[in-house]
Amino acid sequence: MKDKTYNNADSFAISFDEEWQKVDCKDIDQKIDKVIKSLSDHPFVISNLDDAKKIAKFRIYSLKKF
Repeated sequence: MKDKTYNNADSFAISFDEEWQKVDCKDIDQKIDKVIKSLSDHPFVISNLDDAKKIAKFRIYSLKKF
């Protein structure tokens, strides 16, 4: 999916999920930060960093995605 990224929350969520699986870190908040840092070139992160962080936390804590 990295070759097709869009400036929207859905595209970010897909990229976030893929990257989450690759990052090894026990602390969830640190892992979220590392994943977002690795996605720093994603259009949604560039234009909506605060929302990207909120979506990441929502996926982890509310959806219990991982």
